[in-house]
Amino acid sequence: MGIYDMSGNVREWCNDWYDMDYYGKSPNDNPQGPTDGTLRVIRGGSWQLSDQKCRVSSRMSEGHNTHDRTMGFRLAHP
Repeated sequence: MGIYDMSGNVREWCNDWYDMDYYGKSPNDNPQGPTDGTLRVIRGGSWQLSDQKCRVSSRMSEGHNTHDRTMGFRLAHP
């Protein structure tokens, strides 16, 4: 059991607010993300995107009410 790599299936919604410049001004250890914003972070890629974007480090943004067949979320149980 465990979490397995699902990169490439769908882009994943994250709970973090998006700020394009955040990592340039964030702490080096365990950055928590902005405390507010208008866009949410989307990570990874989907079957529809280029291989360059099908990486966990690929970070995009979307409005909280955006939806399409290439986005989803992952439930994880500790």
